[in-house]
Amino acid sequence: MKILSLKLLRDMKQSMGQFIAVVLVIAVGAFFYTGLVTLSDNLSAYTKGYFEEHNLSDLNVFYSQISAEDAAGLHSMEGIHHIEGRYTVHATQSFEDDKAALTLHSIPVPNEINTPKMIEGRMPSKPNEILLDSHYAGAHHYRVGDPLSLRVNDKDMTFTISGLNENVEHAKKNETQDHQAYGAAYIPEETISEIAGSFFYNEILIDAKDGYDIDKIGQAIEANSDSLPYVSQMSKERTFNYSQIHQTIHNNKLMSRVIPIVLFLIEAVILFLIMSRMIDSQRNQVGIMKALGVKNRSILLHYMGYPVLAGVIGSILGYAIAAALFIPLITTSIGRSYSLPDLTFTLSFFTLLPPMICSSAFGMLSCYLSGRAILQERAAQAMRPKPPKKMKKLLIEKVPGMWRRLPYSYKIILRNIFLNKQKALASSVGVVVSTVLLITAFGTQTALLQVAGQIEEVNTYDLRVDYYTGSFPDTVTLPPGIADSYELSTYPVEFIQGENKEQATLVVTEQENELIHFYDEKGNRLSLADHGVLVPKSYADQYRISEGDMIRIQFTAPELNQTSVDMKVLDISTQYSNPSFYSTPGYMKSLGIDYAPSSRLVSVESAADLASIRGFFEQDPKVDAIADKDDLKKSAQYMLKQNSFIFIMFIICAVILSFGAIYTISSINIYERNRELATLKVLGYPKRRINRLIFSENMLLTAFAVIVALPISGYVYSIIIRALSSTHQQIPDQLNLVIILASVVLAFILTLISNLMLRKKVTRIHMIESLKGVE
Repeated sequence: MKILSLKLLRDMKQSMGQFIAVVLVIAVGAFFYTGLVTLSDNLSAYTKGYFEEHNLSDLNVFYSQISAEDAAGLHSMEGIHHIEGRYTVHATQSFEDDKAALTLHSIPVPNEINTPKMIEGRMPSKPNEILLDSHYAGAHHYRVGDPLSLRVNDKDMTFTISGLNENVEHAKKNETQDHQAYGAAYIPEETISEIAGSFFYNEILIDAKDGYDIDKIGQAIEANSDSLPYVSQMSKERTFNYSQIHQTIHNNKLMSRVIPIVLFLIEAVILFLIMSRMIDSQRNQVGIMKALGVKNRSILLHYMGYPVLAGVIGSILGYAIAAALFIPLITTSIGRSYSLPDLTFTLSFFTLLPPMICSSAFGMLSCYLSGRAILQERAAQAMRPKPPKKMKKLLIEKVPGMWRRLPYSYKIILRNIFLNKQKALASSVGVVVSTVLLITAFGTQTALLQVAGQIEEVNTYDLRVDYYTGSFPDTVTLPPGIADSYELSTYPVEFIQGENKEQATLVVTEQENELIHFYDEKGNRLSLADHGVLVPKSYADQYRISEGDMIRIQFTAPELNQTSVDMKVLDISTQYSNPSFYSTPGYMKSLGIDYAPSSRLVSVESAADLASIRGFFEQDPKVDAIADKDDLKKSAQYMLKQNSFIFIMFIICAVILSFGAIYTISSINIYERNRELATLKVLGYPKRRINRLIFSENMLLTAFAVIVALPISGYVYSIIIRALSSTHQQIPDQLNLVIILASVVLAFILTLISNLMLRKKVTRIHMIESLKGVE
């Protein structure tokens, strides 16, 4: 076994480039597996523990105002473990050339729900003190002890920052997590009277007992609030904060399953090709080992040592690169996306085992399948070269005029390919796999660009003005300079099909609304109508919904009393980001649903009027939030920044995998043809002609592989897109010609680079050793 171990090291040393290529192929799979699994598992475990530790409220109930006694009276209701009342108000802070919005919450006494995570300083204890969001403080360079001037309820107030914190209810503040424009702060209950004019609450936080249905608790609270100025309520699952985090966790889990599986399958194919060709090329060495009395089992274990050693080294290398590169990147990315204090990503040693086991198992299996036929031969038979294959005339040879005109080198190439059809096919399979991976990688990155690009294409308004719940004005005099203005309302709903339920959003707006555009999957414009609902393609694909079908929608907003309606599908709308159902007030009225607008979309006649029009709405105390085109652009850019690095790494890894496959298979081709190439050198062929002979053959095989890969790529890409898509996320599933051409060109470039790197291997062929090697 010691001699076989030395032989294994000698084989690796002689083909070090090939061994490195195999290690890189395995390292790519290990890199993505360890990184994505760590991202998914750590984020899921952290958020679960963070929400439990700081007791995120299960239900938020909103009133115009409610006394502390009335709030305490709700505690006796069934299913409620704990209840806290607080006062919430929106404030603004003005700077030289900008404004920022802050949400102020009073701190209940005692505070057991939505408890803060202190970063610095202490809790506020005096009426003029405030506990500030640490990210907002960092964006504006505030420190503990600094004064903070705010405008609250048309009053100018100054607070002293007593501490900096992060709160579980504001882990995700808005789409772009813009800490400079939006923040949150907490004030003592003593400050409520100064802000509101008297002491009362307008929000109730509910901590439900385990096992109780939140919706039923909400219905019971609404029923018991007949004598109170009840406004609305929102369960934990419907909050922007909670839903966005869990959507991210869901998407990460999908990627952590899909991408590594794809890479492991590609790795398995490449390893199988490499090991089968390697054993076949060393059949005479197998015969010598058998003649020397080495057992078949020992020979097989000797060859299995190659993929096992490569698997161990490659897995450790991928693990190390993930620790050095992937983990810092996702730490920065998640830190930019969410406010999750003390979140760290740590690679577990156990994530090293699956890629190591998979790569070793694939390599050992390929050695067994490839070596068992040779091991069954007698030693003398294995030591002899394979008898030359009997070859029929090629089809092109039957056309004498054409065959005679071909250069001799091209005749050699064609005869070699058709004489060794199985080897040529195996080489082509490696290139096919590589090309498929390149097309898939470039396609997913392009799809991400399309998703971000559609945000501005679909929403063409200049301003979106959102009003507080129930405060949309019945009549309003709009300022001059507005070209178009349309109303809309957004309803939280549940899509129901059989026993399946999906949380969704229904947007109701006027049929004439030209500030929101809808498209089908072919890019054709769609329009709203008063006899149906537009269904997102993501839901249509998941539940096989077609135009003209009937779907069931249940309104989950408490004011609509869980009303369920059957709606006719007007058309299927392609919506990549935040897919929603769309309908009109007329259709809602026909279903018996009262339509109450909550937002206004505005387009301006001139960009010069935008600032004054925005200022007009900012002065309205009923306005909750205002978004403009810059916010849409920020949202699109934010989406790209948050996801692009994973797909860029995917592209880089695809290039490495492709190069590893092409280089390794080309290297084995040269090794197998040592005797033939040595003969050509003896006959006086110059090096450049021999190089051209081999490399032209590689280019021809690449061309054939690319042709085969094109239809396969479309199928594989569609599978990956379906795996990554969900009802809440649609990804474009069509490859464009530019992506295909770029991938094909890159496959040829990688083949060319491999050819150039293998020129030394051809130069080092020893003529006498190769020609007499058989004797």
